[in-house]
Amino acid sequence: MVIWIILLAMTAAAVMAVLWPLSRQRNVGRQMDPDTLFYREQIAEIERDLGRGVLLASEAEAAKAEAGRRLLRAMGLPGGEAFAAVGEPALRRRRAASTLVLSIIPLLALATYEIYGSPQLLSQPPGARMQPPQQQAGNLDLLGAVAEIEAHLAKNPQDGRGWEVIAPVYLRMGRIDDAVKAYEAAVRYQSPDAVRLSNYGEALVLAKDGLISAEAQGAFEQAIKLDPSAPKAKFYLARAAVQDGQGEKARTILQSLLASSPADAPWVDAVRQELAALGAPQPEAAPAGAPQVGPEAIAGMVAGLASRLETQGGSAEEWTRLMRSYAVLGQRDKAADAARRAREALAQDTEALKTIDTMAQELKLTDAQP
Repeated sequence: MVIWIILLAMTAAAVMAVLWPLSRQRNVGRQMDPDTLFYREQIAEIERDLGRGVLLASEAEAAKAEAGRRLLRAMGLPGGEAFAAVGEPALRRRRAASTLVLSIIPLLALATYEIYGSPQLLSQPPGARMQPPQQQAGNLDLLGAVAEIEAHLAKNPQDGRGWEVIAPVYLRMGRIDDAVKAYEAAVRYQSPDAVRLSNYGEALVLAKDGLISAEAQGAFEQAIKLDPSAPKAKFYLARAAVQDGQGEKARTILQSLLASSPADAPWVDAVRQELAALGAPQPEAAPAGAPQVGPEAIAGMVAGLASRLETQGGSAEEWTRLMRSYAVLGQRDKAADAARRAREALAQDTEALKTIDTMAQELKLTDAQP
């Protein structure tokens, strides 16, 4: 009920702000141009309303701008014509029409809101009504927990355990760069650990859209030194070998990982898929219903991107995406060729060429260097 009283009071104030100058009595006989005096008075009234706090500054500026434009138009008319067009009867008719219109508008607005609006949703955040109550509560709890941890870490930036707790939450929220920084801090401020290093490397891979950078590979290699059986590290080192064009090395790593893993290990299906993509024989068939990788589908998407860039051209970012995709698929010759074609297509763009060269160095495409 309180919100309706506030809204009605605001509507009444806005209406009175416009009607008040229309209701003022003027000595028309002493005016050379009633329109001119009317708009001058309206501007002055807007200033007074602004001073009293009836109007916001933005509303006052908009109202003054409109009144000023009308004032200029009125001042440009011949004096005798303006006086004849807006005499006292016309002025009274204009006031009556304005009063009627300004009274109907808020009534129509309130009626429309009553039919189509939902006053009870004013306190809900955007998009909240699209989620079930349980999900809303879960999101609020998650955001609240993240805010508390972030506040704690702001005061205790060397709390490695705190960084390790919030890093996977950042991944869940899609904040990949924040997750990378959190895992990096967790590694820095805690003792070496294979799982922690593997998670840090994985975050780096996600940040690079699947590319195993030198930094990520270093993290995985450190993890293997601490724990030669670390499954996540071995899996990504196999992918790194594929990117470097060492398919046989990748198959050896994956087959070793598969042989040493329990049959129900959560990563077994992913390992089988990687081996299938490499064309390697597997010790046993994958379980029925297990998700399968579609190398042909992936290759088809990459081929589509390559065809579009070849015929229509594209940005440096699109060319580097093509280079990265070929590298991830282990097709280093095609990645190098894409780098050469990108340099030809972007020969006149110095910044774009720098982007291509940086990606070529990151992918270790030494044969594609200019």
